[in-house]
Amino acid sequence: MATPFDEASVDLCNTFQLPLIKIASSDIATWPLLERIAKLRKPVIISTGGAREKIVDDCVHFFENRSVPLAINHCVSLYPSEDCELELNQIDYLIERYPNHVIGFSTHEKTDWQNSMLISYGKGARTWERHIDIDYNDVSVSPYCSLPHQVDQWFKSFHKAVEMCGGSSSARRNITEKERRYLDELVRGIYARRDLPEGYVFSSDTFDEDFYLAIPLHKGQLSCREVINGEKLTQAISKDDMLRVDHVDGPYNENSALRQLILDRGIEA
Repeated sequence: MATPFDEASVDLCNTFQLPLIKIASSDIATWPLLERIAKLRKPVIISTGGAREKIVDDCVHFFENRSVPLAINHCVSLYPSEDCELELNQIDYLIERYPNHVIGFSTHEKTDWQNSMLISYGKGARTWERHIDIDYNDVSVSPYCSLPHQVDQWFKSFHKAVEMCGGSSSARRNITEKERRYLDELVRGIYARRDLPEGYVFSSDTFDEDFYLAIPLHKGQLSCREVINGEKLTQAISKDDMLRVDHVDGPYNENSALRQLILDRGIEA
């Protein structure tokens, strides 16, 4: 990709068959330039910089009306930017205002390239821009630019952010077997408070008189989540016995999947 600053440079981008065009924040209201870029029918990224809200709206609508794919970068036009000037909450604002577009972050930090990557990714940014420099003779490195080793840190921070944020943000996550087993160890199992006969009928009104709840939960033991009014004991149990799945009639014995879940969870008796 490249950032053309005049119409001739747009033509050069086309000559080089660049697949993506970046528009600087200073040019998002430069209509002759935008017209030339839009004619290429290539995806575009704009930086919002210090532009007023209406200017950003007009630019976004301009590309929407021409069906040009558009990403919008939050950007603070201070070179370099101090941490207190980054305004990363603007990523939330852009995501809410332009929900049909990819939102990103154009970044010019002076000192810290890692934390802003972690935060911006966590907030939903999905494109990033950095200025790159190298040590060359006696030419000083611009304070808002990154040297190669700093870019390496930046990319590692991106991968760390992806790792830490995990999967979907639009659906419930998959619960791992490791986590499920850990939580099972915190569930209270049911124990008989007194000797109970075969045919005993469970009732919430008398449950506390006849049973108590305690950790740990053992394999095959019913927990505080599962006893239902009207269920019956299929065999007698003694005081302090675990209430097991095969002691009770009802859905846990009728449904093989539910029964197996109870048999597999908890610790070995």
